Amino acid sequence: MPYRRKGMLLTVTSMTGFARVDGAVAGYSWVWEVKSVNSKGLDLRFRLPNGFDQIEASSRKRAGDTFSRGNLSINLTLQRPDRVPALDVNRDVLNQMIALAAEYKGGTENVDVETLFGLRGVVEVVENQEADEADITERDAAIAAGFGDLVTALATARREEGARMGAVVDEHIEEISSLASEAARLAEMQPARRQERLAAQLEELLDGENAVSPERLAQELALIVAKGDIREELDRLVAHVGSARDLMAEGVAVGRRLDFLCQEFNREANTLCSKSSDLELTRIGLALKAAIERLREQIQNIE
Repeated sequence: MPYRRKGMLLTVTSMTGFARVDGAVAGYSWVWEVKSVNSKGLDLRFRLPNGFDQIEASSRKRAGDTFSRGNLSINLTLQRPDRVPALDVNRDVLNQMIALAAEYKGGTENVDVETLFGLRGVVEVVENQEADEADITERDAAIAAGFGDLVTALATARREEGARMGAVVDEHIEEISSLASEAARLAEMQPARRQERLAAQLEELLDGENAVSPERLAQELALIVAKGDIREELDRLVAHVGSARDLMAEGVAVGRRLDFLCQEFNREANTLCSKSSDLELTRIGLALKAAIERLREQIQNIE
């Protein structure tokens, strides 16, 4: 289910999920399974029995129409319970391998034939009866439809995971907003604190003699404040918070844009820390960086 914030329905989709769909028709039974993890783009990896190239092509299109990002490992297992399988040994290939192994091992008595049986193309499991063409057509249609159900199930799983992630991401955004507000409050107090500090330092340095005029003190203070002014960084942080909330409300395929926004968040937090001459403000800057990193980690899984 989507989550809500302040009366607004929010939907984001995770790139992680799992789905399984099975079925049986025309004497065949089959199982589709898919596991989805995060990825920069859409990466589809199929493991299908031989002879299913056409179904793979249509399945790739169906998955591409539904998902924009994610690494999907898709597996189809096909069985025919009512038929007893048989072993087909490719004796020409086996004999060539035995001869080649004997050449290197110094004689056929040193060749491990059982190991050769495990090599691809030597022994295959086949049906001992030809399948009816009509059964194959019915089977392939059912399997293709089953993949559609698999995609639907995975999309549901990713939305459900996205709902859980969305609530966590929203908490991180609110934390960043709160820290930015706290930094703004401290920034307003900085000029007065710096003036007191500068006056005390000058008095200590001059030992009460040749006191600096108020005008000169104001000029020096203005230069210090200008170098440490973080209002622009705070304004941009507030703007980025608003952009993040807008993207979360949009919800569809926003992962890349949120990831870029995290880079902008981090840039402002770094500048805030470098300009800060106040221990409390530096503490808030470091807390901001930690909150931004937690946000970035969550966003890596958003489609």
